[in-house]
Amino acid sequence: MTDITAGATDLVPAPAKLGVPTKVLYGFGSVAFGVAGLGLSSSLLQPYLNRVIGLPALWVGTAIMLSLMLDAVIDPAIGRWSDKLRTPWGRRHPLMYCAAPLVAMACIGFWNSPADWPLEATGVYLIGMLLLLRLCVSLYEVPSAALGPELTTDYHQRTSLFSYRFFFAVVGGLGMNVVLYQVFLSPAAGGVLNRGAYAQYGLLAATVMGISILVSALGTHNQIPRLSKPAVRKISFAAAMKEVFDTLSNRSLVVVMLSGLCSGIGTGMSYALSQYFYLELWGLTAAQISYLSVAGALASISAILIAGPASKALGKKKAMLVLFSAYWATSLLPLTLKLAGVMPPNSSPAVFLFLLADGFVYTTLVIAGLIIISSMIADVVEDAAVKTGVRSEGLLFAANGLLPKFTAGIGVFVAGLLLTLVAFPKDAAQGAVDPAIMLRLVSIYLPVIAVMNGLSVLVLLFYRIDQNAHEQNLATLKEAAADLEKASEVAPDLIPPRI
Repeated sequence: MTDITAGATDLVPAPAKLGVPTKVLYGFGSVAFGVAGLGLSSSLLQPYLNRVIGLPALWVGTAIMLSLMLDAVIDPAIGRWSDKLRTPWGRRHPLMYCAAPLVAMACIGFWNSPADWPLEATGVYLIGMLLLLRLCVSLYEVPSAALGPELTTDYHQRTSLFSYRFFFAVVGGLGMNVVLYQVFLSPAAGGVLNRGAYAQYGLLAATVMGISILVSALGTHNQIPRLSKPAVRKISFAAAMKEVFDTLSNRSLVVVMLSGLCSGIGTGMSYALSQYFYLELWGLTAAQISYLSVAGALASISAILIAGPASKALGKKKAMLVLFSAYWATSLLPLTLKLAGVMPPNSSPAVFLFLLADGFVYTTLVIAGLIIISSMIADVVEDAAVKTGVRSEGLLFAANGLLPKFTAGIGVFVAGLLLTLVAFPKDAAQGAVDPAIMLRLVSIYLPVIAVMNGLSVLVLLFYRIDQNAHEQNLATLKEAAADLEKASEVAPDLIPPRI
């Protein structure tokens, strides 16, 4: 085991019971992540680049896959940088402040592509701006996520803190989704294939993201004095790489990452094909799609109400398994019934009401599960610190998102393959696609999504940090810090300088 006294005084931030205002201001920054998540989701990118811009579906799937893979490489680098950064404003806030204007400018640049360029040149431009936008979003999201475990080390308060984070992310993303479909892409504004409407949406999205990032960074700025202040350490490249390896090889982290690997493929496929299913399989209007988003926003509230109590009653691991298993079943239900031929015709109001109710239930379940998963990753911080001697929140949260992003890109690519396989017509008007094509797409999609999401739940059985283990880790780190303080009284020159 690594000698944890190397930086032990930095391993346990000063304790504090967070008030609601701090939790709200911390979580509010996730509005930007939610809005970016909508704009960067394959559910919007795939049809926008394919049906609006005119790029072939396979090109689009490949481009999104490559951008996600690059993003998965960049995130850990940002996380490591954030962990090692030493400034008067701490480790996280300088990056958060820098991200605000960069995110806004990149968002405007992506959604306002030149309309008179050749298709190939436009494609290159959009892919480049897509990469830049992902990089700028990560420059905020990775340090912001890493800030959570520093704000509180309490086992259950972490679940509460991340509840606010997910609430604002969902409200931001789904709220913008309502505006997108009710205002910018409404039939009166030209419909979902109106290129100019996406440009107007980009201006609004850029403004909302920039403001939410600044508000969150400013609102948590007063917490900086009690956060971890890493000691100045000079270590070799080999030692640094060993430190990274020891952190990323934590068993519980590996389990969550493997779960993300499986679910990422399913998520990528689901997001990439969702608009195709909504418009062509179910025959929904833009307004109805926006109402589904309203149900999702309400689901974020119900998710917050059940995540904390479920975690306290069952423990984080068991609660998460129950929630994700129920989500797995409910998310497959509508397409399964459609394929079995037992759903009413699309003209029946019962179809939309069923999709609305089912969407509310499975969104509640998945958000509650993700809140608990994030809290579980926060607990890995101290578990890894016992072994490595350093807190690596940025690296851990970035690593947790690495495989889902990588495999989500694969999922988007697979979605492109499926659209090609069923010969989905690129230039078909909305509602004009042959129903047989859509049913064939569902018959291929369903078994793949069921297996991948099922595996993502099963692998989480091997996560091992419970409340007792977490409290033991905290006790170990505090004991090491106390030993180091005693040593400093005898030989103060041996203590690494701090900033």
